[in-house]
Amino acid sequence: MRIKNPSSLTAHGNIAGRRAIVEILEAGLQAADPYWNAVRLVRIEGDTLVVGRPEFEPVGTPTPGDERIPFADIDRIFVFGAGKGIQRVAKALEEVLGDHLTGGHVIDKKGHPVVLERMGVSLGGHPVPDEDCVQGCEHILEMTRNLTERDLVFTCVSNGVSALLTLPAPGVTLDDVKKTTHIMQIEKGAPTSDLNPVRNHLDLMKGGRITRHIQPARAIHIISIDPGSYDQLMHRNYWLHNLPDGTTYEMAIDRLKRWEAWDEVPESVREFLLRSDPEYDSVGAGEYSAARFRVFGIMPGHGQSGKVPPAMRKAEELGFSAHLLGDEMMFIEAKQAGYYLAEIAKTIERRGEPFKAPCALFTSGEMVVAVGKSDGIGGRNQEFVLAAATRIAGSKRIVMASVDTDGTDGPGTQFVDGAEPIPCLAGGMVDGFTMQEATDNGIDLEDVLARHDTTPALWQLESGVLAEPNISLIDLTVALVLPPQS
Repeated sequence: MRIKNPSSLTAHGNIAGRRAIVEILEAGLQAADPYWNAVRLVRIEGDTLVVGRPEFEPVGTPTPGDERIPFADIDRIFVFGAGKGIQRVAKALEEVLGDHLTGGHVIDKKGHPVVLERMGVSLGGHPVPDEDCVQGCEHILEMTRNLTERDLVFTCVSNGVSALLTLPAPGVTLDDVKKTTHIMQIEKGAPTSDLNPVRNHLDLMKGGRITRHIQPARAIHIISIDPGSYDQLMHRNYWLHNLPDGTTYEMAIDRLKRWEAWDEVPESVREFLLRSDPEYDSVGAGEYSAARFRVFGIMPGHGQSGKVPPAMRKAEELGFSAHLLGDEMMFIEAKQAGYYLAEIAKTIERRGEPFKAPCALFTSGEMVVAVGKSDGIGGRNQEFVLAAATRIAGSKRIVMASVDTDGTDGPGTQFVDGAEPIPCLAGGMVDGFTMQEATDNGIDLEDVLARHDTTPALWQLESGVLAEPNISLIDLTVALVLPPQS
């Protein structure tokens, strides 16, 4: 199981509902594993390396079909990558390629176990990068310095790559990037789509730049999402950094001003963006297309709601009617989302509308939390469930849970010096008894939410979901309304 603490989660409160929701979450979390598809993508047939499957090809790709490369035409094979849980992709490549693999290096999130044997691993800070992210990039760059046309490079990225793949451009320090990221994403709650035009243009690796470093080698670029449209990937991408960048310096300046962060970020950042030096610009589709490459998306059918169908099927197996209320709940404040879904569940409990119990309500997406100057420990999924707990207090039939499918919700103790070793949670689980349990333990949930300090509270209440790390397919949120006899 990916959930590591099912016993403590289901030992109190609404036990029947908690047991059901653990099974439902587990089904969704299991869906977020790219290992098996990576094994299917890359295979060896005699003396030939074969890469490809029709379902992994972007729609409209100009080079359909398997990529077949005789080993006689390859001198060396490397793997480079970054992202939360990216080792699951790299592990598959490591096992399939075996002794054909020369080496490589990937950057995963701090707290994830190191599972690779034939390539190096750096564990970096996320969502705010740290020195280990920079060192990881430097390891990758060192290995790219003498690549030739007879070398083959696999690049692989997953959610979280935008923080983990960080190497500041000249004139911008790591501290400048950290401050800018913290202001935009942590304090103001800006979504990745608005943050990335900024950090894409402060970097030497993001925005497709890694592809400059691996030339003239042949490249296979693996993205741990649905392959989608080739045109979208080539012209409107902003976060898959082994692909071309669709953002500009002008967009970066606009986003900082839109979020009222222009005057707050370091002066060096403003000067760098205003200078808009072409030498340090990101890689556009024109430059990118001149290289030898293929692109494959190894999670077909796993878009924003990709992990929801397995979770919904499990709910139905357990006797709940399953309803998807939103598969792109993007950039909504987590606390407000928790309040709203709780009210829908309460309406079902009281009136049997808009659905009859027993039912399971699902949403997916990427909520946000704007913490301002707060230094609490938490994450968007944890904030969602504790906000919901304040609204479903006293209910004997409602259980709610929310997790980030990569297994780590928020930065954990990254920003808190000397914090006690509470693990980085995947999310949380609450029911109608949680509010009273908090009171009995001297925990004021309203105060916890105001301080954005949700992890310690959930951990003390044995309602924090602890999970094995993997890639992220965004958030999975579930609300169960049990039948009246419950």
